[in-house]
Order: sequence, then C-alpha cells, then structure tokens
Amino acid sequence: MTTSTRLCAFLLTAAALGAQAPALPSAEVRAFLKVDAPLVALIHARVVDGTGAPARQDQTLILKGGRIEAMGPSSSADVPKGAQVLDLQGHTVLPGLVGMHNHLFYTASIHSDEKGAALAPGRLFSEIGFTAPRLYLACGVTTIRTTGSLEPYADLNIKRQIDAGLLPGPKMDITGPYLEGLEPQTPQMHGLSGPEEARRFVDFWADAGVTSFKAYMNITRAELGAAIQAAHARGLKVTGHLGSVTWPEAMALGIDNFEHGPVYTDTEFTPNKALDACPPVSASWPSWHSQDIQGPAVQALIRELVARKVALTSTLPVFELMVPGRPPLQPRMLAAMSAESRASYLAARGRVKVVANGPAEQLLKKEMAFELAFARAGGLLLAGPDPTGMGGVLPGFGDQRELELLVEAGFTPVEAIHIYTANGAAFLGRLDRIGTLAVGKQADLMVVKGDPSTHIEDLEQVVTVFKDGLGYDSAKLIESVRGHVGIR
Repeated sequence: MTTSTRLCAFLLTAAALGAQAPALPSAEVRAFLKVDAPLVALIHARVVDGTGAPARQDQTLILKGGRIEAMGPSSSADVPKGAQVLDLQGHTVLPGLVGMHNHLFYTASIHSDEKGAALAPGRLFSEIGFTAPRLYLACGVTTIRTTGSLEPYADLNIKRQIDAGLLPGPKMDITGPYLEGLEPQTPQMHGLSGPEEARRFVDFWADAGVTSFKAYMNITRAELGAAIQAAHARGLKVTGHLGSVTWPEAMALGIDNFEHGPVYTDTEFTPNKALDACPPVSASWPSWHSQDIQGPAVQALIRELVARKVALTSTLPVFELMVPGRPPLQPRMLAAMSAESRASYLAARGRVKVVANGPAEQLLKKEMAFELAFARAGGLLLAGPDPTGMGGVLPGFGDQRELELLVEAGFTPVEAIHIYTANGAAFLGRLDRIGTLAVGKQADLMVVKGDPSTHIEDLEQVVTVFKDGLGYDSAKLIESVRGHVGIR
C-alpha cells in the first residue's frame, strides 16, 4: 500500500468517527515499526481489558484505521481479507499504560558529600527528551502526564514533535513548571513571590499549552489557593507534592490530586509544624510511624479524600530506593544508563544503610497499606514511577516496577493493571478513548509474552506496543537508548 493510499484510509476512518487522524510517521519513527498496516488482526491472544475483569482466553482483536474495530472469541471471529495477521498464542494483549507521574527529566548524577547530602547549588536534573519517550513507549506506556516540568518549553516541543509523527514516544499531557515557594528544592525551579504571581504563572503557562499544574513543597496556602482557582477557571487540574501545606489544608483549597502518598508528603501529624513551612523529612516521616492505617485519624483522612474525590498517585518505585537491597538490579536498566549515571546510582545505592525491617522499609509497607485501604474505600488511585530519587528509577522500566509493587501491596494483577490504565484515563477525562480495550477505542495497547494476569512480572516481557494502531518494536526502542539515559 502506498503512503497516499494509507493516508486516505486514515482520513476516511477519522472522518467517520469525527476524530483527527494521527500524523503519518517520519522515517525516524518508521525505523521502529514492526506493524504498519491499516488493517491488523491479533488472533488467539489472552486479553486483559483494563476494566478489572478476569483475563479472557483465545481472543481476536481487529484493528482498523488506528482503532479497535472488533474484539471477541477467536472461534467466532471473522478475520478480514487483507489484514496483517499476528498469531499471539502464549501472549497477552492489554491496554497501553497511562502513567500519571512520568517526567522527561532524570537524576543524572548526585553531587553530594560523603553522607549523601546534596551540595550547593542543590540537586540538579537533566532533561532526557531523547531517551525518556522511547523507554516509556518501549515498556508499554502509551500516555503520560509529565507531573512537573523543569524545562517546560522542551516538554511542549517534544510533545508537538511526537504528535507530528517526528519522534517515537507516548501521548503526553504536559504539566507546567512547579508551583513552588521562595525556597525551591532545586535552582531549576522558580520561586513564587505571592498569590498574585501564582495566578499570573498559571495563566501564562496555560496559554503556552500546559494541561495541568503541580504544587511543590514550599508553596504557601495563599499561593496554592490562588493557583487552584486560576487553574480551575480554565478547566485544568492541580496536583501536589506538598510539605508546607498539609493535605487537609490543600483539600479545603480544592486540590484535585496528591502525589506519592501521605506517608511521605502529608505533614499534618508532624509535631510543632509551623503554618506555611515545610518541615524536614527527619521530622515529618517519623510522624507516620506511629499512625495506624486502620486508626481513626488515618481513616478520617481516607474518608475526606474519597468524599472530595481527590485522587492519589502511587509512586512506590522512587521510595523503594531507600530500602536496602531494593529494587533488584536489572542488566537492562544498567545497560540503558550512561556511565556517569550508572556510577552515581550504584554509589548512592551503596550508601543505603542495611537495616532489617528498618525505618525506610516500614514506611514503604505503611504507604502500601494506605494505598490499598484508600482504593478499597472507593478512592481513585493512579500510578507512575517518578524517575528521580537517587537515579534508580528509569522511565518505562519504573512503570513496570510500579505495577509489581502494587501487587506486593495487596492488589491483584488485574486490579493493578486497572489502576495503571483505566484509572489514569478516567482522571485525564479520556476513558471514552483509552484506558480499556473496547470496540471503537483507540488502538493503544501492548502485546506481552506470558500472562501478567497471574504473574505481573511478565509485563517486563513487552514484545510490541501499539499506539493509534501502529505497532512499535519494544526491543529496538530499548536498544536505541543504550548508554544514553542521563545524557540525552
């Protein structure tokens, strides 16, 4: 089929569905395609549809013009003439992941003293606009929210280039630069001077094209309230990794989402906490050691979160780094890192004190327990890896690890997949298009060797990732970034 014929097929399908056709891929993108046909039949596949329902065996999916045209038992499927057929016996098809804390930057190297404390000018991060999109897509992540930007113009331009078919990568919702107070955690962040500037900041970046905002650790209540009002006036949402403002204070101001979980970011139980001041983690984190997840104070917090419909984003991989011996070292991860990034991470990992069931491990278990209780109470739990920390969480690989940790927390594999697909799509207002496998939805899905509905670790065996019906070669994408994470 010629390029012009294929373009006509895309345009006709889009017109019939009232949607805009995806851009044709450039030569750079086509180099990673293994399935590039207007009509595709995936036969004899196990299907995990993202709704939380059990896996269905021996299914056939028909993809046409970038969407799912049909799906059902292979025994009754009608495979159209001329379709490119992929026999997927022994494989599972599931929706593309919707990552809700997925940066385009990364902790490339930790400049610290012998105890691991950051030296002036503070912790620095590198934009990895080349490697991050490829790794996300390779690992089955077809949509991301960047959840905080350090180079917003780079993020916006990378999104534009991906949407134009110039670069391989996921669909992206760009979060604006951090809404941070006058003592930023990194010199790469702007410090707000008051509520009026917070309003102007939101308006400026919304006009520039960002679609959400993230408040950070030193913002004041007045600044946060002003930012939320300005964002809501434009139909945009605000999430937060807070410290100076407690979770109850932020909920009263109308925040939509919290990042990381309360064990690490809700300072309401910190002794002698001052208003609008972020206490050190040496004070705030221990305050959660004495909290019982089933106790009245924490249960009241969960009830308020659910009642106000405030979502929570789980980012367990970045906190797992503080537990001795975790996560398991994987050759694929180390191979993707630059030499400097790899050395920096391994040195930082070596500084983690080996304490059996120590404070870091107890906090991780408590956060897991909170997230399970929150979801069981009806809360909307989202998920993402947060590729920061000491550098041991990489884009894509970290998303897969988050799913494994959700299962460790007590969710079933299909529940974890539902959190990472349908829940993220619902929060973004896109559940009618992505997040689950259903006829008429966009063909954003992945093919995995094995059965992640019973062994979640099988999600690491991604073979092909479809975005708008085009199938990308996962192995080629991963190989293309070897030795570059942390550099570009």
